Amino acid sequence: MAKDPKLPKVSTGSEVDAFLRKVATTPPPSSEARGRLIFAMDATASREPTWDQASHLQAEMFKETETLGGLEVQLIYYRGFGECKASPWVGRSSELLRFMTSVFCLAGRTQIGKVLQRAVKETKTKKVSALVFVGDAMEEDIDHLGHLAGELGLLGVPCFMFHEGSDPVSRKAFQQIARLSGGAFCTFDARSAKQLRELLSAVAVFAAGGRRALADYSRKAGGLVPQLTHQIK
Repeated sequence: MAKDPKLPKVSTGSEVDAFLRKVATTPPPSSEARGRLIFAMDATASREPTWDQASHLQAEMFKETETLGGLEVQLIYYRGFGECKASPWVGRSSELLRFMTSVFCLAGRTQIGKVLQRAVKETKTKKVSALVFVGDAMEEDIDHLGHLAGELGLLGVPCFMFHEGSDPVSRKAFQQIARLSGGAFCTFDARSAKQLRELLSAVAVFAAGGRRALADYSRKAGGLVPQLTHQIK
């Protein structure tokens, strides 16, 4: 789905505040095990202009978690004609970046349903702390996606949905997936890379170490992240 260059979209202050409040009130992961995060990406052709930047940016978010004992991450991406693949679970940002930089964009339809189904399957095997999804389009049955999102909510896997661009159909779908799973939604574009990095890092730190780790991280991170600590009781 092509993005209209005349309609740039950057998250508003109120939207970011709402996202941060939602992260702050999300139940923390169990302290008994290392955090596990599924990171899913739309690799269809419409995301090609910002793909390289996004790959590096999204890998950087995990560097902060290594001091917490790390975070296990699984990368899932879809592209082309029905191609949807998942990496092994990895524990270092360098490994994640290697997987990300080996992927290139290819025209095709969205496969968000497969991503959510994979998350359900993974957490039934071993608890997943959260799912992060970055994409710009939705071309599937919203009722089916809503059912899967609700199932993830019952399993305690919040979906943090990041929407690139300004397509209203996709935006609404991402918002519903976030709400039904108990997660949060935020928009971004290429001009808001720093904001996206801060928000992604906050989610990663939260998944790795819970609220206390997030509070410690916010004191040194600056930017948007300190807003989280004011919501934590």
